[in-house]
Amino acid sequence: MTNTKTKICKSNFDFEFQGRGAYKVRYRSDITGKCTPWKYITEMTVIDKTKNAEYPLIKDLTDLKRLCKSKEW
Repeated sequence: MTNTKTKICKSNFDFEFQGRGAYKVRYRSDITGKCTPWKYITEMTVIDKTKNAEYPLIKDLTDLKRLCKSKEW
C-alpha cells in the first residue's frame, strides 16, 4: 500500500502578478491533477511567505491553499 498523501510545495501554485499588491493564484493538486480557479489574492504577507520565500513553510503554503479554495472573492 502506498502513501497517497503528498507534501504541499511551492510548485503546486501558479502566480500571476496583477499590480498594486495583488496576485492571481491557483492551486494544482498533485494527487488529482485538478486546478482551482484563479483567485485574486491581496494578502501580500501570504504571498511574501510563499512565492517570495526561498523555502516556504508548509503552514504558509497550506494557508495559501486554503485561500485558493475558499468560496469568497
